Amino acid sequence: MAIVHGCARMIFSISVKRLSSFSLISPIHRLFSSTSHSIFPNATPHFHSQSPNPLPDQSHVDHRTVHETLSCYSEDWKRAFEFFNWVETACHFTHTTDTFNKMLDILGKYFEFDLSWDLVRRMKNNPYSMPNHATFRIMFKRYITAHLVNEAIATFDRLGEFNLKDDISFCNVVDALCEYKHVIEAHELCFSGRSKDLGFNVNDTKIHNMILRGWFKMGWWSKCREFWEEMDKKGIKKDLHSYSIYMDIMCKSGKPWKAVKLYKEMKKKGMKLDVVAYNTVIRAIGISDGAEFGVGVFREMRDLGCEPNVVTYNTVIKLLLGNGRVRQAYSVLDQMLKNDCAPDVITYHCFFGSLEKPREILKLFDLMIRNGVQPRMDTYVMLMRKFGRWGFLRLVFMVWKKMEELGSSPNEFAYNALIDALIEKGLLDMARKYDEEMLAKGISSKPREELGTKLGQGEPHT
Repeated sequence: MAIVHGCARMIFSISVKRLSSFSLISPIHRLFSSTSHSIFPNATPHFHSQSPNPLPDQSHVDHRTVHETLSCYSEDWKRAFEFFNWVETACHFTHTTDTFNKMLDILGKYFEFDLSWDLVRRMKNNPYSMPNHATFRIMFKRYITAHLVNEAIATFDRLGEFNLKDDISFCNVVDALCEYKHVIEAHELCFSGRSKDLGFNVNDTKIHNMILRGWFKMGWWSKCREFWEEMDKKGIKKDLHSYSIYMDIMCKSGKPWKAVKLYKEMKKKGMKLDVVAYNTVIRAIGISDGAEFGVGVFREMRDLGCEPNVVTYNTVIKLLLGNGRVRQAYSVLDQMLKNDCAPDVITYHCFFGSLEKPREILKLFDLMIRNGVQPRMDTYVMLMRKFGRWGFLRLVFMVWKKMEELGSSPNEFAYNALIDALIEKGLLDMARKYDEEMLAKGISSKPREELGTKLGQGEPHT
């Protein structure tokens, strides 16, 4: 019953966030109204309650709510999996490919690959949730982030069972290898001859762009330049995406003026830039020539009919804040809201990283939540560390409490930020309590001399 009530509370808290004032008489609100007193304002993500709670049925639990509830438990795979199974059995909820994929992503994050394959088999036996390309893209990603490259490639070899062993899946595994810094293996897979045996053409721009981006992810700038020149030697046609990647490489390698040179070269060739290319150009010109010139390119792209996206606005805001132009940055934030381009969590992170007044930060954090932007775990960690460095322990706990109220389960970084702040204030007993709590959850705790958890000589770090 404790698990049942905890799941019901989580569904209710997610649902309430999406209800407008007129929808408070909806079935899901009536269904969980008996628990609302225990949810707000001191909500907790734990499955714990003594009072009984009515069970919802299929008509009261929609897929979006289930998906968002799983997202709230993304830092605690056991609770996520309990909820996933509970909502299916107790609520008669029919999982779709989308909710299965979300659960697979959470399990893979914690290397629970045996359970992941059990889910894949369940999907295969359910006509409403057949595995698709996104399913195995998740599997590739999670295997490769765990550095299990052979297992990822073996998964690709098994895709014939699901009628998904095709060009899309091949590109997905290559892209995952490049994204998570296994570009050497991706290069070997594509150009060692195995790809020909598999029947895939790798002499196209798309594959080469993935490999180029892979070298970029590794930060191997000389290899990027070598591969860029190799594309010309092989006669690979460079498209807008190729130029966008290479301009990004020039920016990140400390040569933004070369990115600007490429931009001028593209204009001479008559290439029409898209929003992704413009985002890179704005950043490059802003870094090399100053924020005002970056804003000038921003105006140019709008004049040419290329609509800015949230990344564009974030780039401009970051340039302005880096130049100390806080008021102008706020003006751009207002433009976003007026132009129906909703700020995302990165927008607010730009401000949180630059602002120096706690009251102003808290006001913006509150605005972020009221505007429907869900803080990420690194949002909470960023704020707790910042307030902890400044010695504002009460504000650290305010952020911690908000994290619990919004249904997020703290990870190791959140715990460490809180514990460090407590130690800084000399509250060792309280710090020890949270250190023990994270260990009880199976989360690795960093050794601290103040708590008597310093590593012995020769003992390896976890």
